[in-house]
Amino acid sequence: MYQTLVSLILLSVFVYLCFGATLLVNQSRFIFFPDSVLSATPAQLGLTYREVDFTGADGVKLHGWLIPAEKAGGTILFCHGNAGNISHRLETIDIFHRLGYTTFIFDYRGYGRSEGTPSEAGTYLDAEAAWNYLVGREKIAPAEIIIFGRSLGGAIAAQLAAGVAARACVLESVFSSARDMAADMYPLFPARLLCRFDYDTEAAVKKISCPLLIIHSPDDDIVPFSHSRRIFAAAGEPKIFLQIRGNHNSGFLLSGRQYETGLADFLNRTGPSQP
Repeated sequence: MYQTLVSLILLSVFVYLCFGATLLVNQSRFIFFPDSVLSATPAQLGLTYREVDFTGADGVKLHGWLIPAEKAGGTILFCHGNAGNISHRLETIDIFHRLGYTTFIFDYRGYGRSEGTPSEAGTYLDAEAAWNYLVGREKIAPAEIIIFGRSLGGAIAAQLAAGVAARACVLESVFSSARDMAADMYPLFPARLLCRFDYDTEAAVKKISCPLLIIHSPDDDIVPFSHSRRIFAAAGEPKIFLQIRGNHNSGFLLSGRQYETGLADFLNRTGPSQP
């Protein structure tokens, strides 16, 4: 009996250490879930779009779509989440188009048709390159660009918005930091110490000077609602919190009119009224 107990304890310790080592060594696989195949295009929604190829500051070739809106009320630079690629965000593109906004959505390095391998520093460079493309090549004034980020894309969007003069910033279903998220997901491990990623949204929002909208649902099954409340508390004015309903991946759809109306009201406050 005693030997059996000791064996079980040793086995448990071994499994614990092995999983901890996996968390330490293979962290990128727990954060980035890229898909290289574009399964759809905005044309399936009946929308006109343009393929865009641009380059990061470190020379990595990137890809995105520019979906123009007639008499657009502004341009939304969309930073998507950690899985899939731009072709999995057609519902969001459709919402932005219905609200009267041009959308520029791009894939991070290693996603879709973008080259390279995803990394935290790389995603920041990719978002910065997307911003520079809009301002430099499309000649869109910074005061007309809304930076929008969902989930992991929210952390990336916040970092970008902290360093540029955007019209507004929208952060949806975003975590306060990668270390906070790791601690919530793996409470039995010293996850904060093991985590090699920052993605510190809470720190970034303190540097954002443009109007800020934070969107989150208490029913989020991946990112705890408390994270967005912490981010909101850290942010300066002007800021608005929009509470929606539904899970992490479908809340913006399940909330329907509440989501679209709240987003439209915020955007209308930051610039010219929609035509």
